[in-house]
Amino acid sequence: MSEKLLKLFKVDNYFRLFVIFVVFGITGSLSVVLGKYILMGIFSAEIANNQFYWLIRILLIFPLYQILLIIVGTLFGEFKYFWAIEKKILMRLKILKSPPS
Repeated sequence: MSEKLLKLFKVDNYFRLFVIFVVFGITGSLSVVLGKYILMGIFSAEIANNQFYWLIRILLIFPLYQILLIIVGTLFGEFKYFWAIEKKILMRLKILKSPPS
């Protein structure tokens, strides 16, 4: 099973897989926490009572997560790995053009 994880994440050792899991964990948690504070900073504390609060927060968390993934991944020395993931996501969203085949 663990060999399948190495293949799935396209890494060559368990330490690198551990670092990638840590980066994903930190980035996910950080984006949720920062998303709340950014939303409160842009609007006010009254936004939490708004019926669109969670919709706006989720829409804010998605791009924030993408940016933080690159930043945290770079801090852990995995810029190339996470930039490749970002390129795939941006190509699927049609923000980047796919390279000619």
